[in-house]
Amino acid sequence: MNNEKKLIEKASLPGKIALKYHEFYHGKIEVIPKCPLKSFDDFAVWYTPGVAEPCKIIKENVDKAYEYTNKWNNVAIVTDGTRVLGLGDIGAEASLPVMEGKALLFKLLGGVDAFPICLSTTNPNEIVKVVNWIQPSFGGINLEDIAQPKCFKILHELRETLKIPVWHDDQQGTGTVVLAGLINALKVVNKKINEVQIALVGAGAAGIAIANIITKAGVKSGNLIIVDSKGILHPDRVDLQEEKKEWALKTNKEGRIGGLYEAMKDADVCIAVSRPGPKVITEEMIKKMSDNPIVFACANPIPEIWPWEAKKAGAKIVATGRSDFPNQINNSLGFPGIFRGALDVRAKTITDEMCIAAAYEIAKVAEEKGLSEDYIIPSMAELEVYPREASAVAAKAIEENVARIKLTREEVYEKASLIIKSSQEKLKCLMKMGFIKEPPKINF
Repeated sequence: MNNEKKLIEKASLPGKIALKYHEFYHGKIEVIPKCPLKSFDDFAVWYTPGVAEPCKIIKENVDKAYEYTNKWNNVAIVTDGTRVLGLGDIGAEASLPVMEGKALLFKLLGGVDAFPICLSTTNPNEIVKVVNWIQPSFGGINLEDIAQPKCFKILHELRETLKIPVWHDDQQGTGTVVLAGLINALKVVNKKINEVQIALVGAGAAGIAIANIITKAGVKSGNLIIVDSKGILHPDRVDLQEEKKEWALKTNKEGRIGGLYEAMKDADVCIAVSRPGPKVITEEMIKKMSDNPIVFACANPIPEIWPWEAKKAGAKIVATGRSDFPNQINNSLGFPGIFRGALDVRAKTITDEMCIAAAYEIAKVAEEKGLSEDYIIPSMAELEVYPREASAVAAKAIEENVARIKLTREEVYEKASLIIKSSQEKLKCLMKMGFIKEPPKINF
């Protein structure tokens, strides 16, 4: 019990440090110039009168904005703050630290210039309007932390109307990284994706997207049992929203009813994207699973079950959404590289097939290094994953005819590598020169 207390205290430490560091730096991102300014005379080129010339060109052909401005590399991170991490509906301002963190990851891992756009409306129609209004400035849109079911409507409508990539990271991003982890976890336990039975805990935006992507990647829909807060999805339930109704008809071939206990019985895999734990999933539930069970407990900031509890109950492989435990299932492995690839070929959209291509490339990076129970997916520090992922995504975009630019995988890889390396070297330079100060020492 004493050891468990220490583990829980360790798990709470990042939050305590974060409060001090965020206050010290007054945020995590800023805008700095990328063109030389040797004297104020240079503004005759970068601003008036010289700037009128590229404006005229773009007026005649708006696609030239990709060549004369930073549109090619700009992504808007759009949220209404209604479903933030494990915090729920906390509002636009309170979501800003998360969106700044997302922008930091975009730049460091993908070389993408991302901007937090936290909206003071929660109306889905207004959100769609706002994104349509701001899209001229951006090469892509990343929807973030928007509650369901409206997140489905917003994503669908924007993908129908915009000619730039739009995705919802809590849907496609989570689904991509979960699939990457699942591919390798199944290899470790020697089970096949088209044979395993999976209990999917959580039927929100992430859960429905995971169901969509893993079934497109080979999981049989009948072998999938989805559980929401009221129990297993099945056709006789009259309380289901439209998206859940569709999955109630396609999944749960055995016609099970009940809750988590019933869903997890004999399951080979449990994928949980529900609410912060612990004790959402119990040791007794895991004991009812099949041999060598796989447990992904992805809720933040606290997983549905602590990893050591899951292992004690017999789980062969355990993954969480946290970086302080092995096997982190984290969207940061997905969105920077996926957007890098989509932007570099000026993709019109990000398809599910592009996400699946990214998942297999992520999985391949880990497999080449040697899989184990505690290593089924790369960490963020394994930086080679991002340009490789970008090249896989770009290749799939070209194959599906949604890319405006045709590049080889090698060309995308080289371009992505240079852009990402440049972002990282600039950060190192700013730290070395003291423009980014060392954080304060904290004693607890």
